[in-house]
Amino acid sequence: MVESMTKSAYLIELEENFGAHNYHPIPVVLERGEGVYVWDVEGKRYYDFLSAYSAVNQGHCHPRIINALTAQAQRLTLTSRAFYNALLGEYEKFITEYFGYDRVLPMNTGVEGGETALKLARRWAYDVKGVPENKAKIVFAEGNFWGRTLAAISSSNDPSSYKGFGPYMPGYELVPYNDLTALEKAISDPNTAAFMVEPIQGEAGVNVPAEGYLKGVRDLCTKYNVLFIADEVQTGLCRTGKLLACDHEEVKPDVLILGKALSGGVLPVSAVLASHEVMLTIHPGEHGSTYGGNPLACAVAMEALKVLKEEDMAGNAERMGILLREGLNQLAKETDCITLVRGKGLLNAIIIKEKNGKTAWDVCLTLAEHGLLAKPTHGDIIRFAPPLCINEEQLKACIQIIRDVILKF
Repeated sequence: MVESMTKSAYLIELEENFGAHNYHPIPVVLERGEGVYVWDVEGKRYYDFLSAYSAVNQGHCHPRIINALTAQAQRLTLTSRAFYNALLGEYEKFITEYFGYDRVLPMNTGVEGGETALKLARRWAYDVKGVPENKAKIVFAEGNFWGRTLAAISSSNDPSSYKGFGPYMPGYELVPYNDLTALEKAISDPNTAAFMVEPIQGEAGVNVPAEGYLKGVRDLCTKYNVLFIADEVQTGLCRTGKLLACDHEEVKPDVLILGKALSGGVLPVSAVLASHEVMLTIHPGEHGSTYGGNPLACAVAMEALKVLKEEDMAGNAERMGILLREGLNQLAKETDCITLVRGKGLLNAIIIKEKNGKTAWDVCLTLAEHGLLAKPTHGDIIRFAPPLCINEEQLKACIQIIRDVILKF
């Protein structure tokens, strides 16, 4: 029976039979990647238009990042924070100067970065702002997504994230995204510690706020002595055409959360950056991680950040993003299958109108057949987020694939 199956079908069946059913992948089995391309186990090549949810901004297996990984892996990979290691201080100096913050707390995954930021905010609220014990409130925007821990789903208003996992974390409040009036009402409560927000909501379908929203958030947080926490795990690191999405409005958050492309997609690395005042409220034994700040992660993250600047990936994301949206908007004029195009840099999305029983999922399946990988979110939205190293010739080829598929529908 196994001999009669394709290799892909066999490997998919293994996952179905022995793994948890917590994902619903596009049915391709990938085994190799380089730059903007990935190959499946049968040798078919695809353009990657998801970039591992923006974790491989620098492109798959970027040679400089892989070299940094392999060189350090042969020297020292992990000591835990029970000891000092030869790279952590160097990395901490590098990343704080790179982003203009006083201090960094290194972690592994994006959701750990979010948890770290919230712990810092609560401790700052008690020790610095003077909020009564156990009264600190964190405000979030509706439609947020920063992971699937119990703390993260407690801030969600999406039933597919939180339903069936209660009771939930206390001390959270949600306000509509892109609504400064609602935000001011919520954070005027003197017990508010922080407002945590994605500058552009990724998992919600690339929701881009009105111009001036982030500036308004910064001003309101300053006015009410509330920490502005920017979740730039997906929007940061050149994805939107600037180093950080907050840079589009020239605002600086009090707390910055980074992850995903901080390692170029080769291992989990995240970071939380903040001022002395915020960061030094945490003392020994009160927060940490066995792998956080490990030598391998430090070496990789420094090289990944150098690649972003030295290869002008923000500039390329800006230029290629304009071309991509021009192509998608032109396509939207030719068919009523696309009801909306939105995005910034190379973080973009289209909304698909269901036709003849065909949905965004069917569009993505057909895109894969034509050699382009994308994934729907929230049923009718398809994100287009290729690696930031994509060039004009490759992008035009991808636009043509998208045109051919959408016009068929």
